[in-house]
Amino acid sequence: MDADKSDTCLKTMQLLQERTPPQEPGMDGPVRRTSRRIREKQNQENKQNLPPNCLTFVCLSEKNDREEEETIQETRIKHDMQSLPAHREGLSEYELERLENIRQNQAFLSSLKLPQISEDLRPKPKPTQKGLKREKTETEMLPVRKSLRIQNKGPQTAITLEMTSSAAREQEEKAKKAQGPIPLDPINLDEHVRLPEDLINLWNEVPLEQETGMSDLKSYQQMLQKLSINDDFVVKVVKDRICSAAFHPSSSNLLMAAGDKSGHVGLWKPDAEWGDDGVIYFEPHSRAVTSMAFSSHPCNLITVSFDGSARSMDLEKAVFDEVYRSPSGLKSFDFLSTNCSTLLLGVWNGDVAVVDRRTPEKLHESLYTMAANPLRCVHVHPVQQHYFVVAESSFVNVYDLRHLKRRNNQAVGELKGHSRSVSSAFFSPLTGSRVLTTCMDNKIRVFDTSQMNGRTPVLKSITHNMQTGRWLSKLSAVWDPKQQECFVIGSVDRPRQIQVYHESGRLLHTFRNMDHLTTVCSITAFHPNRNILLGGNSSGRLHIFTDSFINQKISISLPVC
Repeated sequence: MDADKSDTCLKTMQLLQERTPPQEPGMDGPVRRTSRRIREKQNQENKQNLPPNCLTFVCLSEKNDREEEETIQETRIKHDMQSLPAHREGLSEYELERLENIRQNQAFLSSLKLPQISEDLRPKPKPTQKGLKREKTETEMLPVRKSLRIQNKGPQTAITLEMTSSAAREQEEKAKKAQGPIPLDPINLDEHVRLPEDLINLWNEVPLEQETGMSDLKSYQQMLQKLSINDDFVVKVVKDRICSAAFHPSSSNLLMAAGDKSGHVGLWKPDAEWGDDGVIYFEPHSRAVTSMAFSSHPCNLITVSFDGSARSMDLEKAVFDEVYRSPSGLKSFDFLSTNCSTLLLGVWNGDVAVVDRRTPEKLHESLYTMAANPLRCVHVHPVQQHYFVVAESSFVNVYDLRHLKRRNNQAVGELKGHSRSVSSAFFSPLTGSRVLTTCMDNKIRVFDTSQMNGRTPVLKSITHNMQTGRWLSKLSAVWDPKQQECFVIGSVDRPRQIQVYHESGRLLHTFRNMDHLTTVCSITAFHPNRNILLGGNSSGRLHIFTDSFINQKISISLPVC
């Protein structure tokens, strides 16, 4: 037994000596084996424990093929490493492999084109604002609000509330414009500066007679595709939200007018140097300018407003002459005669007034009550001018002016199918055989009014998003005066766009521009005799889409002396 124990102890000591490295002089304890050396030792032991070769069956042909492939692959790698431009003698295989990895990574990064992508994602500089400049307003320091209890005051009574409301009414009355003519004084020009002579000459220019023929649909669509916009055709014309806009009927020059919700009117000529980038700014009304149009013989700009006044802008007399005044707000109007001397005015309280501009009393010739609901639009038939269409809340009716009474009038045509309020209703410009309505039920409808026998069927109903919200003007589809089968309307969809439709519901063209058309253009209009499209937004800017000829003409125009 003692001999067996001694043999066991000797074997244990031998194993410890084999596994423990020899100590160097000066070291207190045994040196621990590193993980690498331990792994090498374990690999050697595993090789010793492999099964005998006789138990491993390997096909000699497969083994030879595999060895040949590995040899070829190693030779190819060495050749590629030696062909590297950075190959130098004395570099190890590891360093050459590292250089190859760096080259491949650089090639991969260059294939991603990251500098180009970062350049595209970089925010572009905003275009300079043209037209009216923003005024610097100082913030008013208001007093600290205190409750009535802290102010040692009793509760408000009916008398104090009445005094507060009366003060508000007095302030509103002061904001109203005086009755009668108002001087034509531009706000953004000095007092001693007169109106430009070129503007007066353009104002009195006799427009060319409009051609009654229409182009075919294909050529019309090609014309729309040629219209474009650039930085020179986006200008701030008024300071607040645009509610109405119109083109001057001149054929040789481009002049536009716009009215905003505060009663201001702006005139803009793109190639002019007067005012602010060709913009002249007036204040003829105290509330929103709901509708405007240019008359002829002589040319005047007729504007109506929610303040109850209708005015005529006369540049020769340098006044805003008052045409009519109503105790209620005016919503829209149209001309009842070819010489534009008689107006048909739609009053917000449900009345329709016939006004002759030549009468000095500035009163209506006749007044008719259409409905108890507010009137949102009136429009006269272009051929048979005794017919006119009225948009009354959710009802659209056609009336005959020859058979109207003071109240309880019977419509000669009812345009049914609207489930919510109607924003506008217009006869087709050349024949009046169609009526185009825009409704808040997200529908654009085209009615057949070729026969005024009480039956006005719906020809087409087009789905269009009309939900503009509180801060935008309502969308309104309007005809192209040169192409009576086509109409234009703004859109609230993204990207921002203006769309042109055919009466059959076919979308002819969509105007988009990521750089210059970035807001909703609720107010749209076509030029009466030129291929130009207008769009107005809620910040007071006009966007003009023109063809290349107009762009070249404006770029080479001479400055106004």
